[in-house]
Amino acid sequence: MSLNFLDYMFGCMSKMEYETAYYHEKFVNWEEGSSLKKASKIYTALIFLFLYLPLLVLVALSFNTSKNRVNIEGFTLRWYAELFRNHALLRLFFNSLLLSFVSAILSTILGTAAAIGIFSMKKRMQNFVMSITNIPITNPEIVTGVSLALLFVLFGTLIGKNDILGFATLLIAHITFNVPYVLLSVMPKLKQMDMHLVDAARDLGCTGRRAFFKVTIPEIMPGIVSGMIMAFTFSLDDFVISYFVSGPKFVVLPVEIYSYTKKQMPPTIYALFTIMFVGIFLLLLTINLISIKDSKKKKAL
Repeated sequence: MSLNFLDYMFGCMSKMEYETAYYHEKFVNWEEGSSLKKASKIYTALIFLFLYLPLLVLVALSFNTSKNRVNIEGFTLRWYAELFRNHALLRLFFNSLLLSFVSAILSTILGTAAAIGIFSMKKRMQNFVMSITNIPITNPEIVTGVSLALLFVLFGTLIGKNDILGFATLLIAHITFNVPYVLLSVMPKLKQMDMHLVDAARDLGCTGRRAFFKVTIPEIMPGIVSGMIMAFTFSLDDFVISYFVSGPKFVVLPVEIYSYTKKQMPPTIYALFTIMFVGIFLLLLTINLISIKDSKKKKAL
């Protein structure tokens, strides 16, 4: 048997071994990848189940004919009808909506202006100021609530007003913890923005004010909108801080709901929470659809 033939045989065998090892490794990787995909899907489903199962239970109880939370007897809209006849509960709900809307608007204006000012600072000063503005987020709410309550009471004592706690104190407190969230939403958009667009607008004859409203604001608008939505939702469901800075003249829904926790909660509360959940869900869905539509338009251009 010649040497060339042996070399040829051993070459074919090594090639076959290489191909076998290659396809085996590829099959193992595919099998591992498919198992990881299945595990990730199961894990994601469990996370969504954990997050939304309580809400689904709440929605189901709002349509339950029985007042008992354990027995599911049938379907009814009775609790929704009673909700719209309960003027005291609706007044508290509209108080919460009013406070949330006003605090979200003012927080968005202040937070956007602050973000633009901080963005124009030097890097070291920018990091320092952002660290300070993040304190209300990391600080425990009970500490913030007690400190704000003491501040308002002290101010009321100085001006000779004992019943100072009310809408104004609630509004100031909600703006205090909402502004950092607006900052966190607007700052990334400012960093992503191409600053040459502002220079180009000025070169084309725009004043600084016109370039700001025609170029800068549209570029950071997604961050402004998301910050306003976050401020609105955080303000709407805040309890701890609101509990310490609210007074008898202006009561919001979360503070009033706290009194229901010591006894069985009426089904009208379930109906109210369902309406709030559906309303916020539709709001977020609409905003996401608008943003997707705008991004498609930009890609088409």
